Amino acid sequence: MAIYLTKESKVLVQGMTGGEGMKHTRRMLAAGTDVVGGVNPRKAGQSVDFDDRVVPVFGSVGEGIEATGADVSVVFVPPAFAKAAVVEAADAGIELAVVITEGIPVHDSVAFTTYARAKGTRIVGPNCPGLITPGQANVGIIPADITKPGRIGLVSKSGTLTYQLMYELRDIGFSTCVGIGGDPVVGTTHIDCLAAFQDDPDTELIVLIGEIGGDAEERAAAYVRDHVTKPVIGYIAGFTAPEGKTMGHAGAIVSGSSGTARAKKEALEAAGVQVGGTPTETARLVLARLEAECAATHG
Repeated sequence: MAIYLTKESKVLVQGMTGGEGMKHTRRMLAAGTDVVGGVNPRKAGQSVDFDDRVVPVFGSVGEGIEATGADVSVVFVPPAFAKAAVVEAADAGIELAVVITEGIPVHDSVAFTTYARAKGTRIVGPNCPGLITPGQANVGIIPADITKPGRIGLVSKSGTLTYQLMYELRDIGFSTCVGIGGDPVVGTTHIDCLAAFQDDPDTELIVLIGEIGGDAEERAAAYVRDHVTKPVIGYIAGFTAPEGKTMGHAGAIVSGSSGTARAKKEALEAAGVQVGGTPTETARLVLARLEAECAATHG
C-alpha cells in the first residue's frame, strides 16, 4: 500500500519537452514510474525517445487522458503558465496534479488550488519536490535511489530535509514520501497526509517535517492529538532563524512567538509528538520508537 501514488499510477508530464521536464522524466522512468505521455500543444503528435521507452506528446491533458488513461500529471512549466496548466489538468479530470514549479505568484496558487479542489483534483505543491512511493513510482524531483520500500510515511515542507531523512532512515524504508512544498499556499497539507497515512495499513510510523512561519504545524499537532493513533516523530527547521526576517522559500515572517520553531515544537510535543533537535536526532527518535513498538508487540 501507499498514499496518492502507486505502481498503477499513469503519469502525464506537462512540460516534458523542456529541459527540466526531459531530465526528470528520464529519472522518473528509471525509477519505474509509468510515464505514459507528455503535454505540449506545439509538439502534439511527436514523441520522445528515453532510452528504452518512447513517450508520446499530446496536445492537451484531455487528449493524454483519453489516449492513455492517465490519472496523474506533473507540472514542469514556467511560473507564468502554471495556473493555466493546472486548470487544464483539473478540467480534464486528472486525479492528482503535482506542481514542481517554483516562483508561482501567490494569487495564482490560491486560484488554481481552489479551482482544483472544486473539480476533485488533488494538488501536491506548488514549489515542491513531488512524492515517491519507493519501488513503485516517483513523480517529481526526489532522488529514487536513496531509500527503499518500508513502513515509514513522510510528509515534509522542505525538499532538502525530505532527502536527508529518507537517506538517514534508508535501512527501514518508506511507504510514501510527500514533499508538500513550503509556499504560503499549498494544495495538500500536513493534515491531509497525516489522515492518509493513518488510514494506510502499511504505514507504521509517520515523520512530519515543518518549517518556521505560519501555523500549519500547530494545526497538524491538533489533528494528531485528536485523530492519529500511529506514532508521529517531528522535526522543525529554523531554530536558529532571527525573528522578523522573511526566511527563504518558506515565505514566512516570524514575529513574537507566532510561527517560531519553538512554538511549533511545543505544540507538537503537547500532542504527543517527539520532536528532534536535528535531522539526525530525528532519525534516531524514529529508530528508537520503532524498536519500542516492536518490543511491545512481541513481548
